[in-house]
This record gives sequence, C-alpha cells and structure tokens, in this order.
Amino acid sequence: MASVIFHVLLLIELAVAQFVAEPTNFTTKTGHAGINVRYKEVPAGICEQDPNVKSYSGFADVAEDQHIFWWFFEARNVDPTTAPLTIWINGGPGSSSMIGLFQELGPCGVDYDGNVYNNPYSWSNISNMIFIDQPTTTGLSYSIPVPGYTDASSGNIVALPNATCPDYADPSTCGTYNVYNTTLTANSTVAAAPNFYLTLQAFTGAFPQYAQNGVYFTTESYGGHYGPIFSRYILEQNAVNATGTAPIDLRAVLIGNGWFNPILQYEAYYNFASNYSTQLHQGGNTYGIHYNASIDNYVYNNMYGAHNCLDQLLDCNAHPYATNASDGTGNNICNAADNFCYAQVEYPYDTVFGRDEYDIRYLTPSPFPYAFYVDYLNSEDVQAAIGAFTNFSESSSVTSTAFGSTGDDAREIGVTAAVEYLIDHNVTFVMYFGDADYNCNWFGGEAFSKTLSNVAAYTNGSAGFVNISTSDAIVHGQVKSAGKFSFVRIYESGHEVPFYQPLVSLEMVNRTINGLDIATGQTILTSSYITKGPVDTTFNNTGSTVTFDILPLNATYNVTTNQPNPPYNVTAAAAASRRLLTRYDRALLDAEKINSRINKRMREARDVDVSKWKAHERDVMPLHYGRDAEGRRKTGRFALFADGAKGRKHSHGHHETRRRAEPRR
Repeated sequence: MASVIFHVLLLIELAVAQFVAEPTNFTTKTGHAGINVRYKEVPAGICEQDPNVKSYSGFADVAEDQHIFWWFFEARNVDPTTAPLTIWINGGPGSSSMIGLFQELGPCGVDYDGNVYNNPYSWSNISNMIFIDQPTTTGLSYSIPVPGYTDASSGNIVALPNATCPDYADPSTCGTYNVYNTTLTANSTVAAAPNFYLTLQAFTGAFPQYAQNGVYFTTESYGGHYGPIFSRYILEQNAVNATGTAPIDLRAVLIGNGWFNPILQYEAYYNFASNYSTQLHQGGNTYGIHYNASIDNYVYNNMYGAHNCLDQLLDCNAHPYATNASDGTGNNICNAADNFCYAQVEYPYDTVFGRDEYDIRYLTPSPFPYAFYVDYLNSEDVQAAIGAFTNFSESSSVTSTAFGSTGDDAREIGVTAAVEYLIDHNVTFVMYFGDADYNCNWFGGEAFSKTLSNVAAYTNGSAGFVNISTSDAIVHGQVKSAGKFSFVRIYESGHEVPFYQPLVSLEMVNRTINGLDIATGQTILTSSYITKGPVDTTFNNTGSTVTFDILPLNATYNVTTNQPNPPYNVTAAAAASRRLLTRYDRALLDAEKINSRINKRMREARDVDVSKWKAHERDVMPLHYGRDAEGRRKTGRFALFADGAKGRKHSHGHHETRRRAEPRR
C-alpha cells in the first residue's frame, strides 16, 4: 500500500512539470576570478514581502555547462551595505538549498494553498543571505537543459527532440530536465569545493557591497562533509591569493545535524535506537522509541559483528578515492559498505517504527516541514521571475549517483582535520543538533565532537553543558562551549532545526555573528571561554509530543507547543480538503482510507499499548512500512526528482544499487 501511495504522490507531483521557457533579461557582470554572473532582481512578493528589501537570483557560470544557481536577499533590519554575508547550503548530496530557504530560515514559506507567507524568524533579519544550489544539477543549477519525460517502466528521463510532449509519453512527466551526465557535476565533497569557492568569488565580485563585514557559512546534514572541507578550501585559497581572486573573510561555520564521521554516526544509529547500549548515552534516544531486546541484538550484530558494518567502514576509510570508479580496491568498497550499513544498521529503525527519519515524533508520511514550495517553484510565473532554466527538484539523482560512485557518504574524507584546521585559524565553529532527528542524530554528532584534538577544555571535562537563555525565557536546549567551539543540543526539534525551533536558531546565529557566547549572548568569546556545567546533557523529553496517528498534509506546526496545531485528525482534515480539491488531496484521501488499518497493524505488531510506549517501555516487533521493496522514498516527502530519481538510496551508473531513501538534506 505504501508503494501505491508513493506512485500516486509522484504522479501528482509530476503533474506540475512543464517545459520551461528559456529565461531572458539577465544582467551580466564579471565577478572575481573572471567568473560571469547572470542575475535578475526578483520582484517583492515572490519570496521577500517587503518591497524595500532587495532580492536577486541568478547563476555563476563556473565552467562550461556548469551553472550554479543562487538566490540572494538583503538584510531586513541591518543596513545591507554594512551587514555580514551569511551563506546557506543544504546537503544530500544533491539536496537543494531551496529546502533551507522555504522550509527553514529564509524570508518566506509556502502554505497548503500555495500562498507565500512571511517568515518572521528569517536569518535575513540580521544578515545578508545567499542560498546556493550546488553542485551542478542540484536544485535549479543546471548543466545542459533538455526537454524530456519520465519513462513509466524504467523511471529514466528520456530526452525529446523538442518541447512537445508526444502521445507515447505521460504528459504529467514532460518537462525540462538536466541531461543525465554525471561528468557535469562533482562526484565527491573534495571535488565540489572548487566550484563552490568560484561561486562565492563570482558573487562577491559582482556584489562587493554585500560582503563588507565578514562571511558566515551555514549548512546542515551532508553539510557535515561540505562545511569543513569547503571552509578549509576557502582559507587555503585565501593564502594562495591567486591573481583575480579576492580573500573571503570567513569568520564562522555553523552546521546543523551534520554528517561528519560515518563510522561514529553509523554507530550512533544503534546507540540512538537501543535501550540496552552500554556505550555513549546509555538508554538511547530521549523520546522512548527504542528497540526490543531481539531487534537490538540483530542491529548490534549488523553493526559490530565480524565483517559487518564497522569492519566494512574501516576497510573503506583505509582506501583513498580511486580515480577509476570501477576500481574495487577503493570506491566500490566504500559504496558497498555504505549500502550495507544503510540496509542493516540505519534502515531497521524505519521498518520497525514507521517513523520519519528526520523527526521520530511523527509517523510517515509526515507533513513537516511543509513541502508545498516545490509546486510553487515549478509554476511558470515564479520560474520566469527567478530565471529558471529547468524544472525544480529537491534532490538530484545525477549528483547523488556521482557521489555514490566514489562512496563519499561512507568516507571521513579529512573532516576531523578540517574542523581542527578551522579552529586553529580562529574560525568560530558551531555544531547544533535537533534531538528528535534520527537521520543525522545528536548522539553521533556529540561522539564526533569528542574526537577533536585541539579543544582540550571541551574534551577533557573542563567544559560542561548549560541552558541556552533566549528572549522568550524558555529553555530550548543546551550548549557546551570551549573557546570558539560549541556543541548545541536543541530540544523538541527534528532535522531542520530552524523550522521547529526558529527563535533559538535565530538568536544562536545572531550571537555567533556578533562574537558572543551562545548560552547567554552576553559574553564576548575568547580562547579561554568555557561553559561550566555537567559534562553530559541529560535532559529527558517526556514523550508528550510523540504522535500516534498519521497527520494530514494540511497540518501546521506550533513552535510554542512543539506540536501540530489542533485539530489535526485525518478525518476532519480530509473533509475540509474535499472542498479544496488541491492536487495533494487525492493522496490525503488515500492515506485516510488506510490510516486506521495501518495503526491497528502497527499496534498489534508492537504488542504494546500507548501508555506503555509513552512511559518509555516500548516493546515491538518489526513491521515493514514506509517504503516499497525497491526502497522508494516515504510518502511524506513531496520532492520532485526532476532528473528521474525514484528515491533509491545509492546508484552508480544505472546499476540497481539503492540510492539513499532519505538523503542527508
């Protein structure tokens, strides 16, 4: 049934696909490093609602057939010519930064009815903001746009001779796509760094007035790879000072729910789900959603048994990138290790509980964060306003396939050394984690933080966790800091922290930009600064925000109560939505029909009542729910894979290895 719903939703989503008219009326400038920048001023109302705040979108032409999309917003409450420049990129690899813009921290969002609304917690309140889709083919970045359609039997994008949908193609899948060519995008984090750097050179050269007071790099998820490696590359290029380039004044890096070290973070999947672990954080996640003893033993062996996940990851990280993708002593070992660890260590949590990897408080399909912006970006007027050359997709299978060919997800790739390098070069470094995220959970993040060799006060027990004070006088989390390094745990938050906890997120960034401590915003950071408190963060969520019903797609999230706004039962929402009959409602009604049956099956399979679960005494048996046999994405993610991905975990070439069903966004 989950497979049926997936296909219904995919077809609904693709129904908005269309051939994109080639945009016109770009202004062209030459930025630093000789990189051309083509851009438009975006009218107020497309995203930013204030007509006095300027917004630009465009492309950095970093190489032949490689055009990186960016969208810039002036600071709202600070003079943009004296404001800092904050960069945001999402992860994936291949996840669009429009996720961050529309779902998390940008000036606007899109609601269930397709209306644009103002985000009062936008990070552009305090800083100039640029959102970058990278590498090429991610989001609205493009290589070679081609008309095409999705073949029903294979899922492949088939190019067409012109922008006419033939009778043998499903018209709902006809549109403008990137040509499927993995040589026109990066195939690893290290390979992606130069074009990211050139994009910054291009933008700051074309708009020097917007980067006069420091540059701050923010990212999340696979940004745990991107952030450290890209930032080190920037500092190294500053030192090279090549002719035609300009130094980038990088002052801080903030990474939310990052994927830093796959060895530690695959271990963390087990620790997060286990109620029996004797390792870090005995007792597992603090929402009480844990394996029973049988499943615990199963996953433990998959992780630590001889020749299983840990051994395979160690073998992978003993081999460098192979220049030949078919070299079995390098890239294929890492790709195979990642596939094994995903299937045997990460994925069991999904099959047992049927919960959203990005926020375990919700069953799949989860309506949070809101995904309605995908349709909005594929509307003709918006495409023209921002200068889009292709249909929008949240995730690029071209990019993820390319990265899969080198096994980048399973590699540590020098992230630890890069973070230490940044700290040594006086760059503030902040790791923040929503504690309800499983995909890149805070257990793994904290384990990584303890491996850093040059923040002794953090790792030797001198520093401790303290509450974060915010303007609403509510404790939203804790921080442990030593010098300019901080680890932050945010309560009642999924993977995309600024969506769930926007106030503390904004104040955290504001304090970092101003060189102040995250805990209070009152103390100027120095190398000797430390927070004094318990070595571990032991706050235990009550479980009161864990839901036991599938929520309707028009549910809204209350950032004060940390729960959906009532009423949010499926039947009531479906009745209301029948009057609207938007394209998502058909899927909602299908979900309504099976909702009670699914929940009955889940509870019977778990052999546990709700009161015991809420009391943190969960005892369950496996239940496969949320993906079909091919590992297709859970139905709660309405991402249009405009280049033909169907949501498998990994693939290289056209082999049927699975693509990550839940990318590290």
